[in-house]
Amino acid sequence: MIEDLMPPGVITAEVFADPPDAVLFPEEAALVTRAVEARRTEFTTGRHCARTALAGLGLPPTPILTGPRGEPLWPDGVVGTITHCRGYRAAAVARTPDVLSIGMDAEPREPLPPGVLDAIALPQERTWAESAQERGRLLFTMKESVFKAWYPLTHRNLGFDEAEIIVNDTGTFTAKLLVPGPVGEFTGRWAVSDGFVASAIVWGTNTPSGM
Repeated sequence: MIEDLMPPGVITAEVFADPPDAVLFPEEAALVTRAVEARRTEFTTGRHCARTALAGLGLPPTPILTGPRGEPLWPDGVVGTITHCRGYRAAAVARTPDVLSIGMDAEPREPLPPGVLDAIALPQERTWAESAQERGRLLFTMKESVFKAWYPLTHRNLGFDEAEIIVNDTGTFTAKLLVPGPVGEFTGRWAVSDGFVASAIVWGTNTPSGM
């Protein structure tokens, strides 16, 4: 699913179940010692996907630690992103400087919990988001993808109300950044498949508005 949203040069790995042989490096395990079992499992499988993707770049297994916002810390010369939800885990990586940032998110294909759309949607986004039951969830993935693409470029938080999403029903979207920064807008891709909704943004030297 995620592979179809990425341009050439971005390596992906995804699973729909947690592999029993997925393990963490000791440094990674220390990050989730106090987490509940479900969180440890999704973290472990996310790292498993990340190392599978890194192997596609010819890189050896390595610990992937976390930054101040919980973001993955990738090896030098690599950018990437990880997503996990119920029944799905995935990672995407690429080499710099061709790609400078990747944002990706996936969610189950189901309505958002009550009140969440009110928290994430701008008034101009609501008409689209309310027109089909999975579109609120899809909007959520787009907002998450924007943040994941934005944060490595700026190391600044971005609120749900600080990016306006404009969706093209052919499978692309534009995110207009409503705060100052190095990027005025991103463009991305989205998909609905296999009981999930997903979106992705790739920003780089050959993708001036993202992909």
